[in-house]
Amino acid sequence: MTLMYGSAPFGPDPAGTFNFERKEPAIVLYWEDYPKRFRVEVAGKMVADSRRAKALHETGQMMRVCLPGADVRLDLLETSGTSRKSAATGTAKCWSMRMGDRLVENVAWSYDDPPPSAPPLQGYVSFDLDAVDAWHEEDDKGYAHPRDPYHRFDLHNAARRVVVRLGDVEVARSERPKLLFETGLPPRYYLPPEDIRIDLLEKSSMVSECPYKGDGQHWHVVTGDTRIEDAAWSLPAPLGEAVAIAGWICFYPDKMHVEVDDGVQSA
Repeated sequence: MTLMYGSAPFGPDPAGTFNFERKEPAIVLYWEDYPKRFRVEVAGKMVADSRRAKALHETGQMMRVCLPGADVRLDLLETSGTSRKSAATGTAKCWSMRMGDRLVENVAWSYDDPPPSAPPLQGYVSFDLDAVDAWHEEDDKGYAHPRDPYHRFDLHNAARRVVVRLGDVEVARSERPKLLFETGLPPRYYLPPEDIRIDLLEKSSMVSECPYKGDGQHWHVVTGDTRIEDAAWSLPAPLGEAVAIAGWICFYPDKMHVEVDDGVQSA
């Protein structure tokens, strides 16, 4: 998503064209100020607290928040003996954190000698936010991953005809979908529950996280002896503008046969 992911301008598969030729490997790095106060917590210890963070955007990667080493409790970290290697950013040294009997491996990484073509990464530290106990932007607890300032979504009412099938069974038919357009992703068609065979849906244990729209509750589709795992999702407690599609359901076009105005929707 954003500038660097999926079909976004500097993603690996841009949807549009430039007025110059992108030569392979077309890895672009973009480095800018990240104005929010950023804090990281592990085992009850505030390991990092910075008002001088930077955002690193890299082709094909989610945005990463980088913190000056001076704002990180390096005394609480120990080198793990492993490294992360990237053609664009060089070799990064990994750090672990030990608190009593607990060891959090490879919780962070830093660059001691980035290549000349990389931004000034030397001296900065990034954390694996899935490995830490909590992270905060200003005084709000972080959720899923940091929001990229170049990512957004728009919702529109539409009169398109959307039909969803599994084999010969019609699972949904609607002429009043809401279309969600999101940076770097194909349009998504959310359908009201009244236009869906809810009896064919079974609640899944899978719940995805999105800091822009909220949790995605997934659903299996079951018809007779056929069962498609996690074939659709809904937003039970959406964030922001997505509140307009609370409880509406969207089907994965790579798992279900989804027709939009007599054309098959691609994944």
